[in-house]
Amino acid sequence: MDFQFKDRYSFDDLVEVVRCLRLPDGCPWDKEQTHKSIRQDFIEETYEVIEAIDNDDAEGLREELGDVLLQVVFHAQIEREKGVFNIDDVANDVCQKMIVRHPHVFGEVKADTTEKVLDNWDKIKMQTKEQTTQSEAMDSIARSLPALMRAQKMQKKAAKVGFDFANAADASKKVTEELSELLGAIESKNEDDIAEEAGDLLFAAVNTVRLAGVNSEKALYDACEKFLSRFTEVEKSLEKQGKKFDECSLSELDALWDQAKGSQKDQ
Repeated sequence: MDFQFKDRYSFDDLVEVVRCLRLPDGCPWDKEQTHKSIRQDFIEETYEVIEAIDNDDAEGLREELGDVLLQVVFHAQIEREKGVFNIDDVANDVCQKMIVRHPHVFGEVKADTTEKVLDNWDKIKMQTKEQTTQSEAMDSIARSLPALMRAQKMQKKAAKVGFDFANAADASKKVTEELSELLGAIESKNEDDIAEEAGDLLFAAVNTVRLAGVNSEKALYDACEKFLSRFTEVEKSLEKQGKKFDECSLSELDALWDQAKGSQKDQ
């Protein structure tokens, strides 16, 4: 294999590295991979980028962006070998898309606020994707998204055509209604009804927090972090007492939970 080693490599070098890995005399593992076999890797690398962002970790972000970039180049290389497209086609397409969707920068359209920019973006996106109805635009939202994120994106699209609650308070009434229906399903012990009503309750909750100006995915993420932190405090308190969870009553655990909650609020 004829490969030129350097002190510093460029994007073109990355493309060449991946090409070499996929050659007949390249890496046995890399040669075997398909889009589907490395699908999960792409997801994991993306989440690692998000974690670096959340941690304000510039060094980690640099590394994780490289891992995501590797995934992009790898998928493009698979298609290059098939003669379908290559990484330059990918770059060309996204450049064309950005230019078309930013006529206020690359054209004569006036858009001096974020709201106007986003409104133009949605209209152009529908035109370029040949979507004639809001239902088609809604159906184009990736089903592989986390469900909370997908629900919020769907609700935003519905809101753009006026299909929405007036405010969070009005939306919260639907939460109460759906909770009542879920409790009724639980009482009836019908598993299908329970699952359906649970979904309706979650969807209604997303609607409420969206109208309150909150990102539901981020809100639940923060709630998970808070739960973990308080649970850890409870466990530490038990360890100091020489106890385990199964040796305590629920009321004792509730008291420790309230203690952990109070100490964290004081910080």
